Amino acid sequence: MLSTSLGDHAELRALEPWQAAELAAFTDRVRAHLTPWLPWAHTVVDTESARQFLQRYAESQAVDGGRIYGIWLDDVLVGGTLFRVFNPQQGACELGAWLAPEAQGRGLVTRAASAMIDWAVSVRGISRVEWLVSPDNEASIAVAKRLGMTREGVLRSVFPMDGVRHDLEVWALLADEWAGSE
Repeated sequence: MLSTSLGDHAELRALEPWQAAELAAFTDRVRAHLTPWLPWAHTVVDTESARQFLQRYAESQAVDGGRIYGIWLDDVLVGGTLFRVFNPQQGACELGAWLAPEAQGRGLVTRAASAMIDWAVSVRGISRVEWLVSPDNEASIAVAKRLGMTREGVLRSVFPMDGVRHDLEVWALLADEWAGSE
């Protein structure tokens, strides 16, 4: 099993279909915290729906597309990251993350996202990493800033969730900016 240490007893590792029960339990426990931001928090409601969600990412990863990872703290799933979009042919990806309230304030998402950016840029040759975020999600915007991303603008009324259309801010980082920040 491949994993990356995030320090302080935390790990970033693949989140796979066989872990569906763990993702379902996590989502159920923190659903109220996740649902304002993440559409899948509305649809992952049991082990089977979690398995279907994770299977879609497993199939996407198998064809060199999007992929999903979990963040474990003391061997308990407390969050995750994903490449919602991963397109090496175009040299672009979209990175996202989530974290349980009790795990916030430790830098876990920033460290996990940094590891993912390092891999995408250094190993896979990705030129552009995007971070799409609700203008109301201050914690996520703070992560984008810590990663050295630039706010490029707002996609107005682009994201439908719960019958309401939401704006999304676009933050991005170019490979030469990432290499220059080290």
